Amino acid sequence: MKILLLTAALTITIQSLSYAQKIDIEKVFGGYKYTQNSELKSLRDIASIIETNTTAFKLIKKGRANRNLAALLSFTGGGLLGWSIGSALGGGEQNWTLAGIGGGLIGIGIPISLSANKKIHQSVALYNASLKPNAFNSFKPNLKIVTNTNGFGLAINF
Repeated sequence: MKILLLTAALTITIQSLSYAQKIDIEKVFGGYKYTQNSELKSLRDIASIIETNTTAFKLIKKGRANRNLAALLSFTGGGLLGWSIGSALGGGEQNWTLAGIGGGLIGIGIPISLSANKKIHQSVALYNASLKPNAFNSFKPNLKIVTNTNGFGLAINF
């Protein structure tokens, strides 16, 4: 009986550890949150995890590069737009050309950012799909405490 319980406990432990490699993406305010095995991961960590899958790694590299470009364009555009609006509100010389350029840079940065997020999500989905299920993923034992006329005990259904 002890060997059976030990085997069942070991099997359940191995089964729970077999799901540890899947990467989850959750949309949060201001971006996305990446987790693996309930542990928060940065995009750099995700890229190093995905590195074993060459197709997914190429996608995430493109996504990260596009994300950095979008951040640079949006930050620069926001600075130009903010400078122009701040000068106008402060009574200084108004330069609406800079405001237009800033708005244009922000407008260019938005679709690049959307494309970057799409590439990153595709790479994570490709990586998750490439994870090979092992024999323990299909093994789902059901452990119950049962009572009958002989007493009580544990029942394992496979």
